[in-house]
Amino acid sequence: MDIYTIVFLALAVFIFFRLRSVLGTKTGQERDPFQPGDKNRDAQRGPGQGPADVVPLPNRNGQQPPAPVVQAEPTEPRWGDVATAGSPVARGLDAIAARDPSFDAIGFVGGAKSAYEMIVLAFAGGDRRTLRDLLAKDVFEGFETAIKERETRGEAVETRFVGIEKAEVTDAQMRGDQAQVTLKFVSQLVTATRDRSGAVVDGSPDRVTDVTDIWTFARNATDRDPNWRLIATEAGS
Repeated sequence: MDIYTIVFLALAVFIFFRLRSVLGTKTGQERDPFQPGDKNRDAQRGPGQGPADVVPLPNRNGQQPPAPVVQAEPTEPRWGDVATAGSPVARGLDAIAARDPSFDAIGFVGGAKSAYEMIVLAFAGGDRRTLRDLLAKDVFEGFETAIKERETRGEAVETRFVGIEKAEVTDAQMRGDQAQVTLKFVSQLVTATRDRSGAVVDGSPDRVTDVTDIWTFARNATDRDPNWRLIATEAGS
């Protein structure tokens, strides 16, 4: 190697170490200055807030600015339209649900409406088998007695169910292990009773009648049978 080569090598080494001392070295943690901020972190920021890397500065008196207030979304009442929150009916439904976590008041009302229609039509048609499955023993016996008396007189009932205008829960409670729910039904029926000759002796085959009934359904909360049965009836006003 000649003298010029040695001089240039020494000069190159000197320049390399000078640049290293001025610029430093990468540690592997630096972010490329030409790359935008982390999009995922910035996307998580709320509207009106800067990128995730921005740190809020204290105001002039040295206090940090207040944190943004997050408004809690209003929650739906537990029993929806079935019962007003805090009412005696709502507290009764709460007591039933505490014993039977699967209890659903909205689903119950839907099932009660179906049961109401089935019972009304079964009674009119003298369908004892359907009634036995839906009624408590003493209520079934009362319905069966009325059917027998009607059959003895040779009367037949024609009933057409128009619809249920309202089904309102008026009471709910736990009595021991028995859950009880009372509903007020307002329904519309076309009903007529005919004698042996076919003459109409009660009602009308052409007129829609408004009927109000107050029925109580019950179920043993410890029983595996999920079915509710009618335990009491009365005419409403």
